[in-house]
Amino acid sequence: MEERMRILLCEDDENLGMLLREYLQAKGFSSDLCPDGEAGYKAFLKDKYDICVLDVMMPKMDGLTLAQEIRNVNSEVPIIFLTAKALKDDIVEGFKIGADDYITKPFSMEELVLRIEAVLRRVKGKKGKEVTNYKIGKFNFDTQKQTLTLGDKVTKLTTKESELLSLLCAHVNEILERNYALKTIWIDDNYFNARSMDVYITKLRKHLKDDPEIEIINIHGKGYKLIAPEIKEA
Repeated sequence: MEERMRILLCEDDENLGMLLREYLQAKGFSSDLCPDGEAGYKAFLKDKYDICVLDVMMPKMDGLTLAQEIRNVNSEVPIIFLTAKALKDDIVEGFKIGADDYITKPFSMEELVLRIEAVLRRVKGKKGKEVTNYKIGKFNFDTQKQTLTLGDKVTKLTTKESELLSLLCAHVNEILERNYALKTIWIDDNYFNARSMDVYITKLRKHLKDDPEIEIINIHGKGYKLIAPEIKEA
């Protein structure tokens, strides 16, 4: 039997916390519920967790402070914040600490599970070795030199183009979630950064147009998908 993924859930609202824990367990996770930041920190030191879901506003130790303490112990465990107020300062501070995502109350429990699963998939992908060269159809993509080569034609990519293409390659023939790409490359998923990413997607399409079997398509409401008949580490 596959081992259940373990979640540290810190939520000071007793009723909400109990509902979330029961729902997560019904969805196949193992979840420990803590009512405040200090209890959450003690639990984290005692046991091993695959992901932490932390309420920002908690007694004894708030979620941001708890996340910082967790990061001092483990720099890689993924963290999702639950926040009752969508204040930009809190969100930015959370990402500076190293948060992987945040969700604003009120939210559906189904949405929380989907975000947890998405973060866990991304973290699993990151654990692989860093790829420096990709073979994309007829192209060779050097992530370090930031070049896209087809025969004798070498195209120098900008840093943003290279970072975005790297993410697409890592998720080839799968959906690259829009918010994840924005937070990974631009840190903030605001409107202006989203428009900027759309521009870079258009540029990448032009760079790749010489191979008609390669396509970057929009997945409405979700993100983008790089479709390629052949992609591998070069």
